[in-house]
Amino acid sequence: MKVFCGRANPTTGSVEWLEEDEHYDYHQEIARSSYADMLHDKDRNIKYYQGIRAAVSRVKDRGQKALVLDIGTGTGLLSMMAVTAGADFCYAIEVFKPMAEAAVKIVEKNGFTDKIKIINKHSTEVTVGPDGDMPCRANILITELFDTELIGEGALPSYEHAHRHLVQEKCEAVPHRATVYAQLVESRRMWSWNKLFPVRVHTSCGEQVIVPPSDLERCPGAPSVCDIQLNQVSSADFTILSDVLPMFSVDFSKQVSSSAACHSRQFEPLASGSAQVVLSWWDIEMDPEGKIKCSMAPFWAHSDPEELQWRDHWMQCVYFLPQEEPVVQGSSLHLVAHHDDYCVWYSLQRTSPGKNGRVHPARPVCDCQAHLLWNRPRFGEINDQDRTDQYIQALRTVLKPDSVCLCVSDGSLLSLLAHHLGAEQVFTVESSAASQRLMRKISLLLGEPFFTTSLLPWHNLYFWYVRTAVDQHLGPGAVVMPQTASLHAVVVEFRDLWRIRSPCGDCEGFDVHIMDDMIQRALDFRESKEAEPHPLWEYPCRCLSEPQQILTFDFRQPVPPHLVRAEGSIELRRPGRSHGAVLWMEYHLTPDSTVSTGLLKSAEDKGDCCWNPHCKQAVYFFTTTDPKVPLDGPQTVSYTVEFHPHTGDITMDFSLSDTPDDGH
Repeated sequence: MKVFCGRANPTTGSVEWLEEDEHYDYHQEIARSSYADMLHDKDRNIKYYQGIRAAVSRVKDRGQKALVLDIGTGTGLLSMMAVTAGADFCYAIEVFKPMAEAAVKIVEKNGFTDKIKIINKHSTEVTVGPDGDMPCRANILITELFDTELIGEGALPSYEHAHRHLVQEKCEAVPHRATVYAQLVESRRMWSWNKLFPVRVHTSCGEQVIVPPSDLERCPGAPSVCDIQLNQVSSADFTILSDVLPMFSVDFSKQVSSSAACHSRQFEPLASGSAQVVLSWWDIEMDPEGKIKCSMAPFWAHSDPEELQWRDHWMQCVYFLPQEEPVVQGSSLHLVAHHDDYCVWYSLQRTSPGKNGRVHPARPVCDCQAHLLWNRPRFGEINDQDRTDQYIQALRTVLKPDSVCLCVSDGSLLSLLAHHLGAEQVFTVESSAASQRLMRKISLLLGEPFFTTSLLPWHNLYFWYVRTAVDQHLGPGAVVMPQTASLHAVVVEFRDLWRIRSPCGDCEGFDVHIMDDMIQRALDFRESKEAEPHPLWEYPCRCLSEPQQILTFDFRQPVPPHLVRAEGSIELRRPGRSHGAVLWMEYHLTPDSTVSTGLLKSAEDKGDCCWNPHCKQAVYFFTTTDPKVPLDGPQTVSYTVEFHPHTGDITMDFSLSDTPDDGH
């Protein structure tokens, strides 16, 4: 059956109705899931297996049957571990129907049908009793309900309900305990993701300073956590102001509460400075003694940095204090972690919350609207003074005293810069319809371009469509900046990111090929032929080829009516594993000034890449080779890339092949 789906096209700005397969959403959910990443997380898998063995043994040593409740079973992996460890029976709960159906097949293929029952419900809907989903309560509780923030996927309410209704009192739990840690730092780089800094503009009248509005200065910022690969943030980008502080723990073997709470830790700052950011992570102990531990700590706080496990399904958290506060070395303070049933946030207080009554029960929310308009990378981009200076230099070359400017970008400073640099009139719009209100011919059309609806690099070609819509308002000799744009590509080897698309096959001795096939079918439905956005500064990779220009777009002319097609090949110049092609846009403001959303400089001899930290690049994963096997001999990557003006889509296909011999 086919269904009609409405879609706002981020490139053309139009609303489209597309005919989709009825299972379209399901395929997207599977294709974009972290199941493969979790199955490749060997540290997680081994620690869970060790913890499960120990829990089953403790129950057996008491002369009891080992009855397991596995909430959020996914592939059924943890239940199969439990049965292998000696559990008598497992009740495995999975609310996502396609995943539950896959788990049934995986359990059957591995020969555990008589010991594992898959229950396709939310855990809060499971019943216990003679006619229920479970005949009696379980005495071992196994879960993997955690996200980067620990509680963001509803772990606390799920545990709370399970202890009240589904498991025995004093049950065994794997994991047994989780502890959240925090460290206070000063970081101009990370603080730039949350606040607007003053912008300096050198004009003919001297230096002008654009100061952010006061309501934005007072705003506590976006309430959601900023989760990143903290190991990729240079230690030079922050100053540590406190030791690592254990903020709170949750014992999963006892009754858990999802009620709001706060936890205070007194500390003495290690250095004087401005407290701006709280870095946070957690670990889980699989056993009551804490001998089996799985830690999300970054390298500088990890007990064994050489054994760090890369993972993308659990990262680290960056929290922004509502306002930066001065701290003095050795002067005692209290860091307070607040949480409700799904979210965590932090505050810094001079005295204990119990003494002054300042508990801050409600989490801070944005009241300036800017944090709703811009995401964290966009804040960082606007605060990048070097980038701003590049636009200022380009503007100086095209501005005239009688320039009438139209700025087309979401929440851009370009209009302010044009004003300070002496333009006669400046208009700024965020949709082409508003351009109809212009009273005079435009002599300068400006764009970064940046639009909040853009996900992939080429979605900002919306600027070109707006330029086409206002063509009749452009005066003779009107200047468009950027003048042109170009799409570039490079073939890369990822250090770790390849794992999210790599089949697992065998996981700790269990056959999960069915899960691999399920993911591949979902990818083949559409996603395998599409690029996906990733902030590659967080995911190290090596360039195996030189960057290559694929397509060009001339903003000085309207969008062409015909398809634009590019075919060619990219030669691999460095040995390695070709995991995919990375694509990005470059905007040529003037003939002498280019802004790149991808590579910022040529790759070094070994191919190490330096990516724009404010932008996401597009990754097209190759599926024709085993990502774990190095390739021998010269290789080329052939490509076909098409720009479809009617829809604004860019479609592509890449294929890996041996380099043909000379003369062929």
